[in-house]
Amino acid sequence: MTRAPDGASAVESRGVESRGVEPHGVEPHGVEPPRLDAASAGFSPSRLARIESFLAAEVAAGRIPGAVVGIVRSEGLVWSAAVGHRDPVRRIPMTTDALFWIASMTKPLTTAAALTLVEQGRLDLDAEVGTYLPQFRDRRVADLPDSAATPGGRAEGMPIPTRRAERQPTVRDLLRHTAGIPEGLLDDTPVHALYAEAVGGGMTDLTGEEFADRLAALPLLHEPGRRWHYGWGLDLTGFVIESVTGMSLGDFLHESILDPLAMRSTTFGVPAGQRERYAAAAPLDPLTGRPQELPDLSIARFDSGGAGLVGSAGDYLRFIRLLLGGGQVDGRRLLGRKTVEHMLSDQLDETTDVRQLQQPGWSPGHRFGLGLAVRTASGGAAGLGSVGEVSWPGAAGTTWWADPREDLGVVFFTHTLSEPLQTRCHRAIRSLVLAALD
Repeated sequence: MTRAPDGASAVESRGVESRGVEPHGVEPHGVEPPRLDAASAGFSPSRLARIESFLAAEVAAGRIPGAVVGIVRSEGLVWSAAVGHRDPVRRIPMTTDALFWIASMTKPLTTAAALTLVEQGRLDLDAEVGTYLPQFRDRRVADLPDSAATPGGRAEGMPIPTRRAERQPTVRDLLRHTAGIPEGLLDDTPVHALYAEAVGGGMTDLTGEEFADRLAALPLLHEPGRRWHYGWGLDLTGFVIESVTGMSLGDFLHESILDPLAMRSTTFGVPAGQRERYAAAAPLDPLTGRPQELPDLSIARFDSGGAGLVGSAGDYLRFIRLLLGGGQVDGRRLLGRKTVEHMLSDQLDETTDVRQLQQPGWSPGHRFGLGLAVRTASGGAAGLGSVGEVSWPGAAGTTWWADPREDLGVVFFTHTLSEPLQTRCHRAIRSLVLAALD
């Protein structure tokens, strides 16, 4: 169906009738989830239609090329829609089975795979990382007055003094971003500069072995557990999984999580023969006019447990249903109920410095579980939602959240590198979805 006069917003829907649009059929590359009647599931169909209207207007205004949005309860699919174009240049309509680079939404999946090993007794969350990756033994810490707020030292040619860490980083530290292993481009301190120079673009520049070895040679930004600081922990978790299993991360992720959940469209890189399904970003940033280009995942040299996956909205909805179902979906259990509770609970110590996590533009009102943010505040800057919600977005516009209290899961997938436009859409989708609850 065409929303805008120029055809800028082709819309297809499934899960409910939407302004005369017939529900879309089964995603051809996935498994049909149980369908729920929206009204019976506690949603207003007329208010759900506002989501499409908002997205159609965003597409018509040129702010996003297209998007897919979906809503689930633990028992099945409530509603989903595809709006706009999968390829804005060739004007190919968006479809619900379109593929997106989910970037950091990879992290919860890597975490879930690691937790299957914990349940098998093969991985200890509180073991030192060096137990599984020997090059990470005997780590040292940058000995600066406040290395998270001391820019300029390295630029002046000053060496960074180090001291032995009070304790070594653990696998749990990797999963909750408290290991002291930062992404180098997130700040301009001397330690960040070392990391930026050492590992560059990560998976597209280095092999996994090179990446791990270079990280292991650098000082920690802070004492393990002392601060929450976004970093390479989930990529290293992927290497830990490979060390424990003797398999590639991709193979183990498929064996433990993706295949049992029938997440057939989720993989590292765009699947062979499926390039046409991959959604494109607009060639230019709509706000700045600068070129925007998604990374070429075909040249990735290792399976990035932090940001390497490509997948469909329908696939991620199945993973969300696993979390909402306490480790089981459609009668099949993949993780224990208490394991999922642990993953979704606040894992930070009371004394952990969370200023970076809770700063504006990040996750105010949240702390961190294993591989995802956990909402701990009921209002204020955290916005609409429930205490206990979990989430973590992707760098290219995708986002999701799961609310166990409401038995609600939502995905919103688009491709834009504009952070202001990502924020605009994410906030609006949250408001529109929650306004549709009866």
